[in-house]
Amino acid sequence: MTGMTGTSWQERYSASTIYTLRCKILDKPGMFAKLSDGVSQVGGNLGEISLVDVEGEYKIRDIGVYLAEKEDLDKLLGIIKKIDEIEVISARNEVFETHRRGSIDVVSRMEIKSLTDLRLVYTPGVASVCKEIENDAAAAWEWTGICDRVAIVTNGTAVLGLGDIGTLASLPVMEGKASIFAEFANISAFPMLIDTKDVDKFVETVVLTAKCFGAIQLEDVAAPACFEIEEKLIEKLDIPVFHDDQHGTATVVLAALINALKQTGKKKEDCSVIMLGGGSAGIAISKMLLEFGIGDIVVYDSVGAIYRGREEKMNPYKKQIAEITNKKNEKGNVTEGFAGKEIFIGVSQPNIVSKDMVASMAKDPIVLPLSNPIGEISKEEAIEAGAAITADGRDINNALAYPGIFRGALDAKATEINLEMKIAAAERIAELAAEGMLLPDMLDREVHRKVAEAVAQTWLKQKSK
Repeated sequence: MTGMTGTSWQERYSASTIYTLRCKILDKPGMFAKLSDGVSQVGGNLGEISLVDVEGEYKIRDIGVYLAEKEDLDKLLGIIKKIDEIEVISARNEVFETHRRGSIDVVSRMEIKSLTDLRLVYTPGVASVCKEIENDAAAAWEWTGICDRVAIVTNGTAVLGLGDIGTLASLPVMEGKASIFAEFANISAFPMLIDTKDVDKFVETVVLTAKCFGAIQLEDVAAPACFEIEEKLIEKLDIPVFHDDQHGTATVVLAALINALKQTGKKKEDCSVIMLGGGSAGIAISKMLLEFGIGDIVVYDSVGAIYRGREEKMNPYKKQIAEITNKKNEKGNVTEGFAGKEIFIGVSQPNIVSKDMVASMAKDPIVLPLSNPIGEISKEEAIEAGAAITADGRDINNALAYPGIFRGALDAKATEINLEMKIAAAERIAELAAEGMLLPDMLDREVHRKVAEAVAQTWLKQKSK
């Protein structure tokens, strides 16, 4: 059982690329079958097909093709070239077309149709608003856009599954995040590329530009620098600072786990977790699960189990996690670590977990291989090895959490996004899942609105005490 719904065509076909081939095909029986056979030869799948035009004995069609790798397109074009009755006129990369000229834009909230409109939105009318804010800085929340504005800040050192690709190459990801903010939470989010690995320079840059924003989202900053950056920004700023790779991931994992525990009848306090990954996500998930009440967690990094007294490749944050996890101070290898555990969570590397490891776990284990784009073990293999419930990184997506979390924090004028707010978000997400599902539909706007309400209410209750 996976407990997930809403699978996309890309996920169904394990396709990272989508192309639209415009083809000129001789209009006689069997021609399209030749093209279809070529697609199957490269492991691809056909998508949408539409008739564009008719030219004599030929039909012009647009044909959607799902491919696992970009290189598969060249193989497919080579196969089609050998078919005399078919000509590929063009091949359009739909992923690239989505990002042409960027996936976000800045749009005025006010139409400027007359000189009166212009003078209201700009000079001379705007001067009175500036004076109001000069006299009372708090008025900026009402009379500017900071109440709906978030900075997405990165140095490009830990981008998706790509690693340290630099700031400019990370920009399409940041624009994509901004698009999600706009669509699901009515938040204007702006990418900020900070081209330095120096923690203090990074922090100083954010602090000097923070007045323009109601909150800061840290994104794709590598550990351990991300921990120090977040801590320093929280200390220096009076607006929420939230590292999505840590806390967004942890929130959605907790939401899925709440329903997985319910469906398997397991009690959280009786469960032990093996966590593969001692970076930002692994440490944040561990902290949240312990706060929620999970019995114990043993975190593994590239060296092995993190335990009290370990010296090799430790940092202050791993030492901190060693103090609150691994109650038995286990020191064995990864294979030994799986034995008897009720839950596996992976935020590490592809294909490093075997069916035998899963089979050695407790009865009906919960298996969450979340490494992107390929999990530590496939969901199919996990089920074959005895997993009662499994979900991967495509199922458990940060985008189910962060739009609502930020919307709620902004609506409540929160000065931080604390652990209680994140747990409230996780619990509400879990509640909104359909019967038998781990998580609700990420595309449901109502889900994000209700998450925002839960977050805002939690903050306001805390402030009223």
